[in-house]
Amino acid sequence: MSINAAAPPPEGDTARAALWMTGAVVSFSLMAVAGREVAADLDTFEVMLYRSLIGAVIVTAIGAATGRLGQARTGRLRLHAVRNVFHFAGQNLWFYGVAVIPLAQLFAFEFTTPLWVALLAPLVLGEALTGKRAVALLVGFLGILIVARPGISPLGAGHLAAALSAVGFAGMVLATKRLSRTETVWTILFWMTWMQALFGLVCAGIDGDIALPRMASAGWVAIVGLCGLTAHLSITSALRCAPASVVSPMDFARLPIIAVVGMVLYDEALEIAVFAGAALILAGNLMNIRAGRREKP
Repeated sequence: MSINAAAPPPEGDTARAALWMTGAVVSFSLMAVAGREVAADLDTFEVMLYRSLIGAVIVTAIGAATGRLGQARTGRLRLHAVRNVFHFAGQNLWFYGVAVIPLAQLFAFEFTTPLWVALLAPLVLGEALTGKRAVALLVGFLGILIVARPGISPLGAGHLAAALSAVGFAGMVLATKRLSRTETVWTILFWMTWMQALFGLVCAGIDGDIALPRMASAGWVAIVGLCGLTAHLSITSALRCAPASVVSPMDFARLPIIAVVGMVLYDEALEIAVFAGAALILAGNLMNIRAGRREKP
């Protein structure tokens, strides 16, 4: 759910990238609002179950219509499972955070995903952690401290969930980098939706009670499912049009927009510390992207 440098070579069409990122911003914002609206009726496992089932139906229908169903065959099922465990965990934590902390804080924590990718890549992918990358990480994690303000503002389970969700998304990104060497985007989406539907079914049904969405929240559940796919498609398409160093600042537009949404819909305060911390997180991300470009031969 975040910007990373594993995208195909960009074409340099900034205007088209901006259009796609508008779709991503709208998708993420709608998904956050929808997730909060259904939180009173469904737990996070149930939300993930219905989100994944909607996605699975859409992805499978597209595969059938375009003749891609044969691409579902894979020799890397174990890595798909690892990727989806990380994503399922991260997304569940994200939906929990949606319900209990200000939306702007949640999005600020999510922006740390590329920083966690840079920190964990040496362990998982064997990539070097250079001095410039280390400085970028320090800048980004200083931003986390400003957003969270430990010792000044009370921290709860929602803040921990938001922080850990970024770690889950980072694990997903690292697994996706390895999968993308041999698997198509459709194959990854196919296994993502069906595996996570299974995970959601098991986790939601372990207590023998899976709640059905009420009529009033059914539309919100549909929005969660649709926006989960459109957000992924929009960011991937934006990265095909422009470099990550261009797309990443566009993604940052999510923060002020969701802050205004939170203020208007849920009376959440606009906090300068959240914006200041998020700006440092963005700066760390951009420094990391540029360091990665300089390291390429």
